Parts: sequence; C-alpha cells; structure tokens
Amino acid sequence: MLTDLFWCLVIYLLYRFVFELVIPITKTVSKMKTTVSQMQDQQQQQYNQAQQHKQPTTSAKSSTTNINEEYIDFEEVKD
Repeated sequence: MLTDLFWCLVIYLLYRFVFELVIPITKTVSKMKTTVSQMQDQQQQQYNQAQQHKQPTTSAKSSTTNINEEYIDFEEVKD
C-alpha cells in the first residue's frame, strides 16, 4: 500500500515536471530559434540592399574624382 502511494507520488511529480517545465521550455526555445532566424534573414536582406545602393554611388564618385584629377586650377594674372 505504501509503495503504491510512493509510486503514484513519483508519477505525479514526473507528470508535473514534464508538462509544467520541459514542454514550455521546449516550445519557448523553438520560438526563439525561429525569431532569431527571421531577424538574421531581415538583417541579411537589409545588408544586401545597402550594398546594392552603395555600389552605384561608389562608381559615380570614382568618375567625379577622375574629373577632379584632370582639372587644373589657374590664377588670373593682372597686368
């Protein structure tokens, strides 16, 4: 009789442990993984967009620097 009561208590504690601690933690971890994955994807997309916008700007700057390198500054000579 006493051993049956002991095993019932052990089973009840295991049940509570699993359903109140293990399963919620597992669900939370999986949600966090998906959230982190989505955030990383968004950051990668933003980085790629920034790189695409940066590339034409750098080529335009290089062409203006070529023009500035060819320009010769002169001073007006007064008689």
